[in-house]
Amino acid sequence: MEVKTSLLDNMIGVGDMVLLEPLSEETFIENLHKRFEHNEIYTYIGSVVISMNPYKSLPIFTADKVEEYRNRNFYELSPHIYALADEAYRSLRDQDKDQCILITGESGAGKTEASKLVMSYVAAVCGKGQEVNKVKEQLLQSNPVLEAFGNAKTVRNDNSSRFGKYMDIEFDFKGDPLGGVISNYLLEKSRVVKQPRGERNFHVFYQLLSGASEDTLKKLKLDRDFSKYNYLSLDSATVNGLDDAANFRTVRNAMQIVGFMEDEVQSVLELVAAVLKLGNIEFKPESRVNGFDESRVKDKNDLKEMCELLGIEQSVLERAFSFRTVEAKMEKVSTTLNVAQAYYARDALAKNIYSRMFSWLVTRINESIKAQTKSRKKVMGVLDIYGFEIFEDNSFEQFIINYCNEKLQQIFIELTLREEQEEYVREGIEWTNIEYFNNAIICDLIENNQNGILAMLDEECLRPGTVTDETFLDKLNTVCAEHQHFESRLSKNSKFLTDHSLPHNCFRIQHYAGKVLYRVEGFVDKNNDLLYRDLSQAMYKANHSLMKLLFPEGNPAKVNLKRPPTAGFQFRASVGTLMKNLLTKNPNYIRCIKPNDKKAAQVFTDSLVCHQVRYLGLMENVRVRRAGYAFRQPYEPCLERYKMLCKQTWPHWKGPAREGVEVLLKDLEVPEDEFSYGRSKIFIRNPRTLFFLEERRRQCLEDLATLIQKIYRGWKCRTHFLLLKKSQVVVAAWYRRYAQQRKYQKIKSSSIVVQSFIRGWKVGLKLMQKYFLGLKNTMPSMSPIDKSWPARPYLFLEGTHQELRKIFHLWRCKKYRSQFTEEKKAIYEEKLEASEIFKGKKALYPSSVGQPFKGDYLEINKNPKYQKLNSVVDEKVLLADVVNKINRANGKGASRIFLLTKKNFVLADQKTGQVKASVPLPDLSSVSVSTQNDGFFALKLKEGTPSAAKGDFLLSSDRLIEIITKLHRTGAASAEREQISVDISDEFLVQFKQDKVCVKFIQAGPKNGNSVTCKRKNNRLLEVSVPSP
Repeated sequence: MEVKTSLLDNMIGVGDMVLLEPLSEETFIENLHKRFEHNEIYTYIGSVVISMNPYKSLPIFTADKVEEYRNRNFYELSPHIYALADEAYRSLRDQDKDQCILITGESGAGKTEASKLVMSYVAAVCGKGQEVNKVKEQLLQSNPVLEAFGNAKTVRNDNSSRFGKYMDIEFDFKGDPLGGVISNYLLEKSRVVKQPRGERNFHVFYQLLSGASEDTLKKLKLDRDFSKYNYLSLDSATVNGLDDAANFRTVRNAMQIVGFMEDEVQSVLELVAAVLKLGNIEFKPESRVNGFDESRVKDKNDLKEMCELLGIEQSVLERAFSFRTVEAKMEKVSTTLNVAQAYYARDALAKNIYSRMFSWLVTRINESIKAQTKSRKKVMGVLDIYGFEIFEDNSFEQFIINYCNEKLQQIFIELTLREEQEEYVREGIEWTNIEYFNNAIICDLIENNQNGILAMLDEECLRPGTVTDETFLDKLNTVCAEHQHFESRLSKNSKFLTDHSLPHNCFRIQHYAGKVLYRVEGFVDKNNDLLYRDLSQAMYKANHSLMKLLFPEGNPAKVNLKRPPTAGFQFRASVGTLMKNLLTKNPNYIRCIKPNDKKAAQVFTDSLVCHQVRYLGLMENVRVRRAGYAFRQPYEPCLERYKMLCKQTWPHWKGPAREGVEVLLKDLEVPEDEFSYGRSKIFIRNPRTLFFLEERRRQCLEDLATLIQKIYRGWKCRTHFLLLKKSQVVVAAWYRRYAQQRKYQKIKSSSIVVQSFIRGWKVGLKLMQKYFLGLKNTMPSMSPIDKSWPARPYLFLEGTHQELRKIFHLWRCKKYRSQFTEEKKAIYEEKLEASEIFKGKKALYPSSVGQPFKGDYLEINKNPKYQKLNSVVDEKVLLADVVNKINRANGKGASRIFLLTKKNFVLADQKTGQVKASVPLPDLSSVSVSTQNDGFFALKLKEGTPSAAKGDFLLSSDRLIEIITKLHRTGAASAEREQISVDISDEFLVQFKQDKVCVKFIQAGPKNGNSVTCKRKNNRLLEVSVPSP
């Protein structure tokens, strides 16, 4: 379903100035500014489009945009130039109404770009086909050609059109383009010879010098250096963003598409080169016998090259710059030209060559793009012409341009009012007389055949005697003195005598857009636009086909002694023809405005925009448009838009749309004088009424949106619930099916497993019997070290076989242990503990494994030698052996008896049996030994105990493993004291009274023998040398 939109939807500011409330110049400009800041460059005044130049690319001219505006109502979407182009094209195609699109605005406002957009839109939406596409391409490619020869860089615009252009595009009955006709107005030919500071000559001069090949330049006798040509401005020769070389190639290609022959293109380029050469011709004075000065050409090289280009005899052209021939009836008078007159003649010739060449280009393009059929055609005209101009120094050109804009304003008012009146009559609305400023009086002041300013200027130019700009101003002061829109310092109207803002050589006209001061200097010369006959005849004599066509008056056989028509007369006639043409068509207006003078994006200068709004007469446009009814709309879209504001029309009205609108407005209590009912439209007088309807609609839409959201959420939740419920039933059914299937599969698989197990059990039972009987006969011996075991007969018995092996070995070991006595068991426990302490840590350990632990090696109880010692020790002796006590002074050992009981260890003299030391085991903190194959060990005492007063004991014994094992077991067996820790390291500290001595174990070399030696290195170090194993 297509979504219907409106101009009033999502509006930034006010999209149509007719609806602006309140209406004033300030609110008008403020609205333009607000829309411009949001890149809304188009705004309506009714059916008029205001176009702001954005000075940047915007994504609003794409193919998608063309399709969006195609066949849509003018007010249906946001303002756009495409809406106007589409409205004009559809009116032409469907209603058989000829159209014209009038594009006005000052230089830099975007007129040329607007005309291109209109033409490109029409080309995009009209029919397709090989012939149609060729016509469209030719129409579009005429633009680059005319821009090259008619556009120039100015201070206001880098691509300013310096001529007015009107193009009639002709269509067939289907709306397909057949061809077109272009008319040009008032080319600024003075630019050829002189450009203001910061501006350039016409583009084609720079394009030719930049883009032509070396061969082409050689043929044209030109050089790429711009500085070599007097007619080219040097301070702005290159322009940022303009690629003259690329543009030259574009122009050549466009001329080929339009239909120019190669020799025609060459002829045109030769004329362009001739103009450049002409500007380099300079003159010098030469005195004659009669006392008058005669001009002579200084350097004849440029003159010679120009003559060679055009095929002119050099002497003929040289004489034309020195003499002037005046013919009157049968007489010929030849007069000399001074230097100033020669320069005037040179520049006049350059301007005439260029302007006539431009007119020929337009004619030639028309020949190519004209419709080939003679059947009746529909026409759409596009007018791209200067806007109203008010400069600091206004001359003849501004006067002519402003006259044209006065005529356009006149026709705009006339056509707008006529359109309003016709719509009122068509709709049956009573016509109300609209008050407006009629500028016909200003047009009459300028164009009246008897006493108009242009008539006075022509009369002055044709008058014999001395004619100057001052005599022309005197004539105006006499004839126009009483006119209310004419002002002059020397006017007979006394109210201006004290107005010192008016210089003596100026006059002022009060145009519809404001007062403009014109300086009369140059009016007469520019209106005469004289070209000496000698120069015309010289050009005709040229051996150049195009040059002959441009100067037909130079033909001696067709000498016309009549004075050629003046520039003012010609322009007035052209404007008259244009106005008659426009009056036969339905007008569409595009008013172009430039937001700033800097050509910068996002910059809006209020004063500059205000100035343009005034001289474009936009406020007058709005007032005329809203003088009757500000807004009108067909009943159907009106009812469709506002039907939700009334219960009777919402949601559907079943009767005629007009009756629905009547019910709606009555229900809303809108005053009857605020609207009128037409035959097909509702007319609303005041914008406030429309905004009231829009505000009510906005509030109602918010309520409707809330209601729709509520209903939608409820529907969505219920739909979701029903879907969940349905899904739950399906899932439950499938799950029950799945669960039963799975249960059945489990029962089935279980029964199969049970069956297989029973069968396996029966088979296995027989195999097991066989296995056990076989195992009984092949059992290994009862020795725990016998590792043999019969091989398993079946793979499935692997686990059982290994488990039986483990059980048999444990049982065998148990049987073996049961044979041990308590003493033997204690010995094995001590061996096991020795293994835990020393295995893999002490190199001496492996040699001690095979030696039984006897304990009492001295047989203290039996040996009478140790009877005294036996009387001192009242407990059972766990270990008695001879050890060496190491002397800290020299590292030598002294034999001592070492006794170990459950509570003490005792050191006694071996010879006398005298007790040297008796240490309670709780006072012993740890034992330190080395990792090597030696018998040294240190008994470390706890600090602070009475036993620690004399220091630790450093002893040596071959039975070190047994001694330390028994010490460790004795400590572990007592719950009252801590277990003695054993530290195994090749370097440890021993406390000797107050000093700590480091005992360090090193590997001894072969020369030291196989004995362990202990040497003192210093007061703090004892070094034990252990032989290598």
